[in-house]
Amino acid sequence: MTGTPRALVLQAVDAVRPLLAEVVHALHADPELSFAEHRAVARLSAVLEGQGVAVETGVHDLSTAFRAVAGSGPFEVVLCAEYDALPEIGHACAHNVIAAGALGAMIALAPLADMLGVRVVLLGTPAEEHGAGKQLMLERGAWDTATVSLMVHPSSGPDRWPDRVDRSAVHRLRATFRGRASHAAAAPEKGVNAGDAAALSLVAIGMLRQQVPDGMRLSAFIREAGVATNIIPALSVVDFEVRGPDVEAEAAVEARVRDCFQGAAIATGCTVEITETEPLYEQVEQDAGLTLLFAEAMAQIGRPLDPADQPVPGGSTDMGNVSRYVPSLHPTVSIRGTDASLHTAEFAAAASTSEAVDAAVDSAKAMALTVVALAADAPLRERYLAAQVSRPPYAASR
Repeated sequence: MTGTPRALVLQAVDAVRPLLAEVVHALHADPELSFAEHRAVARLSAVLEGQGVAVETGVHDLSTAFRAVAGSGPFEVVLCAEYDALPEIGHACAHNVIAAGALGAMIALAPLADMLGVRVVLLGTPAEEHGAGKQLMLERGAWDTATVSLMVHPSSGPDRWPDRVDRSAVHRLRATFRGRASHAAAAPEKGVNAGDAAALSLVAIGMLRQQVPDGMRLSAFIREAGVATNIIPALSVVDFEVRGPDVEAEAAVEARVRDCFQGAAIATGCTVEITETEPLYEQVEQDAGLTLLFAEAMAQIGRPLDPADQPVPGGSTDMGNVSRYVPSLHPTVSIRGTDASLHTAEFAAAASTSEAVDAAVDSAKAMALTVVALAADAPLRERYLAAQVSRPPYAASR
């Protein structure tokens, strides 16, 4: 292959389209849940190694995380691959497409990295859906030498400007009520009903929803609240999450939700313990410079971004945690032909179509073109490098 770096990366992605299609379909047909994505890692590693890119697996003390590196030098571009699926509905968030797109970008950029003056790192990041794998990797130094970081997520609908998709903060927790069991007919007065405490807490949260700021989302369900109708339950468990536009808004409302559980415990005579089930997912902060380069790249491949300026909800992601430490981009590329919402069986079906392969290929091209443009923009490079030099290691910054 000959030509400009821009032409070379486009040619390279087109050349591996059959491989990317295999990845899209193989991961879709064999979904694995958070922290258990062993077969996905093996498949992705085999593809990379078959293209001459060495892979180190089990990095940062996570058995299903991996790292591949091409090039040298201080300017480090970290690409992120996700590959975990959802319970019961599989790849209904199309992480199979994310993984294929990241592989395509890495394969295209690896031979050009030294010429571009960048070190390209592909991080395999497990457990985005539940577990915040990126946060664990952040704490263990995965982005300490990164200059910028980016990944692309599939969506439905138009290809939007990254900052017009809201990626909010979310914290997931568990409330465990403990009371005292008793026979529900023979000695009800001796019981302390933990099931009542669970029910009362959900009523309190439902009433709180009227009084929280716009953009907040409260979700809860009773995981456990009894074993039989004739036994007053001594234990109940409620899983809940608080979601808000940023970590400050989330924390303020979370404090009030915690009060709902404490109040339910007091009202029923139970005790309650609240524990975190996953690390906090922070809001995504889209970097302005990377956004403009990505928009230009999308236009070059025939996917101009929708000019509409109305923000749309976009859920939460542990890429937000990365974005608040290193300049990052987390845009979307649409799987055309579907208007299904993410995390539905309909979107899972769309994630295995030829349009899903198109989305993976175009994600790879857009990321690779963004890196090529960034490498050629001397002022932007220097600005990012200066910020990197002054940034402490992640653990020291917290």
